[in-house]
Amino acid sequence: MEALLKLEKVQRVLSLMGSRGLSGSDSDSGDGDRFLANFLLFMVQPFDSLRMDKKVLLVSDLLRKVDIDTLDEVRHLASIEGSSSEVRIITTSCSEQDISSGDLQPNKKLKLHAEKLTIQKEPMVGLHAMKRANSTIEDFCRSYFMFHGLDANKPQSIFKFLPVLCFTESYIYQLDDLNEYNLHLVPGNNASTVLERETKAFNKASLSDMLHILGDLLQHQGLMTDQLQNELKSGIQYWFLERKLCQALSRNEKVSIEDVMEAVHLKSFDYRVLNLLMYHLTGQQVNEVHMEFLSVSEFLVEISDDLYDYEDDVINNTFNILRMFAAIYGPSEAPNMLAKCIGEAEEKYERFSKKLDPKLSGSYWRRCEEATKEGGKMSGHAYGTWNIPPLIRDEEIFRLERSNKRDSSAISL
Repeated sequence: MEALLKLEKVQRVLSLMGSRGLSGSDSDSGDGDRFLANFLLFMVQPFDSLRMDKKVLLVSDLLRKVDIDTLDEVRHLASIEGSSSEVRIITTSCSEQDISSGDLQPNKKLKLHAEKLTIQKEPMVGLHAMKRANSTIEDFCRSYFMFHGLDANKPQSIFKFLPVLCFTESYIYQLDDLNEYNLHLVPGNNASTVLERETKAFNKASLSDMLHILGDLLQHQGLMTDQLQNELKSGIQYWFLERKLCQALSRNEKVSIEDVMEAVHLKSFDYRVLNLLMYHLTGQQVNEVHMEFLSVSEFLVEISDDLYDYEDDVINNTFNILRMFAAIYGPSEAPNMLAKCIGEAEEKYERFSKKLDPKLSGSYWRRCEEATKEGGKMSGHAYGTWNIPPLIRDEEIFRLERSNKRDSSAISL
C-alpha cells in the first residue's frame, strides 16, 4: 500500500504539471514527465533550514553549470560501494550508541558497514507477503533441493539458504500483491477518481523500478547473473500480461492466445529465480537439462493450480488459463482445447523426464504425488486425473451472486 500511495503522489503532481503546462518534451512515453514529477517531489522535501525559494535558486544556478560529463562523473561516484545515498541510509539505520561508539575495531566497522549496505529504503516486505511466500518456499525446498544434491529433510540444508530465498520470494509476492490489487481497478467502470489515477500510475515501468531494487540488492550480494536478470524481467512481463489480459476480459475485449500461452510459461518465474539463486549459492553450474525439465513441470503445475483455483480467480479477476480459453474459444470448445494443450505438455514432460537420472526422476515423481495429495486436488499432471471444472458463462453475475451470498452470511451471523 505504501508503494501505491507513493504512486498516487506522483500522479497528483503529473496532473498539476499538465494543468500548468509543465509537461516535458518526452511526454509521449511518460518517462520524462515521471522524472520531473519525482524531481518536484524531491524539491519540496524539507532539508535543514533551506527555504523553498533558496532551493530554487540553488538548483537553477547548478543546472546552468552542469553538463553531461559532470553527470557521468556523479553516476560513477554513486555506483561506488559506500556512496552518499547508502551512507545516509546506514546513518539512519544505526543507533546513537553505534555511531558514537569508539571501541569498534576497524575490521568490525568494515563488516558492519558491508552489512548495512544491504539495508535500503525500498526493499521491505510485509507480513502478508511473507505468509504468502511461506508455502512457496516450503514447496521449493521439498521439490527443488533434490536437483542440487540437498536433503530438504535436514534443517541445516534449509536454514543455510533460507534468508536469501525467503526475502527474495517475499519481495516478489509484495509486488504481486500490488499487481493483483490493480486488477480490480478497471478504467471506465464506476471506480473513484483516486483509484483510476492509481491504475494509470501503476504501470509496467513502476513494477520494473521496484523489481530493479531487488536486483540491485542481489547484485550487492554477488548473486546476480545474466540468466537471473532475464528471469526477473520475465516477472515484469508476466505482471504486464496479467493486467492486460484480465482488464481485457473485464471490458469484454478480445484476448490473444499467444499472450495467454506466454503468460502461463512466465507465471512460474519466481521458482526459476529461486532455482538460479540456489545454483549460485551452492557454487554449481546451472544444469540446463534440469531447468528444461522443470520448466515443463512448472507449466503443468500452473494449469493444475488454475483449474483448482478457477472460481477464486474469477472472483478476484486474476489470470487463469481456463478463463482465457473460455474467452477465446467459447465455453463449449474451451475444455477440449485445454485438454489438447495438457496432452501435448504431458508428452513433452515424459520425454524430458527420460533425460534425468532415474533416481532423481523417481524422487521427483514421488514428491509430485505427495504434493497433489497434500493439496487435495482432483486434477494433476501425469500423477492423477485431470478435472476441468464447469465454466462460468457470465463472470460478472457470478461475482455479484458470491458477493450477495457473503453479505447474507455476514448478516445472519
